Amino acid sequence: MHRRTYALAVATMATATAATATLALPLAPHATAVPSARPTPVTSDFNADGYADLAVGVPDATVNGKAKAGYVHVVWGGAKGLGRHGGIRISQAASEVPGTPEAGDRFGTAVALDDLSGDGVAELIVGAPGEDVTGRGADAGSVTVVGGAKGGPGPGSTALTGPSAKSAYGWSVAAADLTGDGGRDLVIGGRDRVVLTAVVDGGEDVVVTTVLATPMGGRAPLLATGDFTADGTDDLAVAFHTVNAPHTRSHVRLWAWDAAERRMVNTWNADNGAASALAVGDYDGDGLDDLALGECREIADENIDDPCGPESYAKGGGIHILYGGENSFGHRSQTLNQDTVGVYGAAEDGDGFGASLAVLDWNGDGRDDLIAGAPGEAIGTREAAGAATLLLGHVGGIVDRFGEASSVPYHQGRPGVPGAAEASDAFGTAVATGDYDKDGTPDAAVGTPGENTASGGVWIFPKTSVTNSYALTPKKLGLPSPTSALSYGRYLSSH
Repeated sequence: MHRRTYALAVATMATATAATATLALPLAPHATAVPSARPTPVTSDFNADGYADLAVGVPDATVNGKAKAGYVHVVWGGAKGLGRHGGIRISQAASEVPGTPEAGDRFGTAVALDDLSGDGVAELIVGAPGEDVTGRGADAGSVTVVGGAKGGPGPGSTALTGPSAKSAYGWSVAAADLTGDGGRDLVIGGRDRVVLTAVVDGGEDVVVTTVLATPMGGRAPLLATGDFTADGTDDLAVAFHTVNAPHTRSHVRLWAWDAAERRMVNTWNADNGAASALAVGDYDGDGLDDLALGECREIADENIDDPCGPESYAKGGGIHILYGGENSFGHRSQTLNQDTVGVYGAAEDGDGFGASLAVLDWNGDGRDDLIAGAPGEAIGTREAAGAATLLLGHVGGIVDRFGEASSVPYHQGRPGVPGAAEASDAFGTAVATGDYDKDGTPDAAVGTPGENTASGGVWIFPKTSVTNSYALTPKKLGLPSPTSALSYGRYLSSH
């Protein structure tokens, strides 16, 4: 079984990366399901208590009087649920974290929890793309790894800094064993660059190599990992696009480690299709990794037919799924949007359906399911109030053999969900999943950065149900409430 990472664009786009208890509504007009009761592997336990935790990046926060220095709030999981056992704020003001808070560092722009050391306790990986690096210039960027420990953070270290001014290292991050040696490797996205730092030769050597250097339109590259070559070792997926910089283009590319060359090599490409999110899962249950492209759309007309499936599915945001194969990746694909039978809502321009994605196997049937955020969704007359949708996997994938889907909606206009849908709440900007209470059924967390005049919040759905759902806001969590907006919930860690 591979650990997978899910990433969304950050900085100029909404980042990546869900929770609730017995479903109160049918999954679809004619579908039923029972939640699973099998344990979910814990890979995000930062405080060594045996429960999965959630990291919330807050790069807009003021720290020690420095505007947008940023911090990460790690919310503890526990038997009573996520956020009911406290948490911890981690910034460069902490003695364990290298550096000092500076205006515009944006520490927390990218966050991930992953057990890099293999000791059963997760490390916190944090991107700070606005970090100024001595001798390299302003906004060179950095990525910091903070050790997990019982009751609080362990020692931290700088994993990598950008080579020059405006490199913006730390716009996106991912971790996986890409070299096949049993250790976890780091992938770092910056401005116009993706870099791999890997420990090889049994831990005797560290290789830092550029995976890709090309114009990316001033956006963070999307990163995700999975075994796309079906050889037992994780590979890397990268998505990016440009608009008139100097040309309009968009790509999704796959990369695999070449041991002889000691670098990543390009193995597969899809051109002319841009995405806002990537998520890796086994959506059809065949044991092979598949890749979902969230809010997939054609950017440039290069006479390439339907890179994201039929163009009609792009309205309001389409999800395009490329399926794995023993001999070839992407031999089969599916596309759906909110006009697909069985999907909540209706496809409307600006919905952003699929702008965030997270993966879980909610009902334990061996097929992964998807949670898709739609932060631009109107709820009644409240524009951009936002929504999220659970999409269940079927034998043939997320769409069944009849071309239909099974879905469950989540938004603040639905009975049982706390709060009220308001314009610009942007519910669904980020989504994450994990078994935060360790009851055997995945929970869901939905970021709502526009809540309370952009103070923000994260909505928790135990067992991925509206029953007993609750909201975590900065005020409820006892976080500082500055006059400037925190946008809490815009950046969530994957599990």
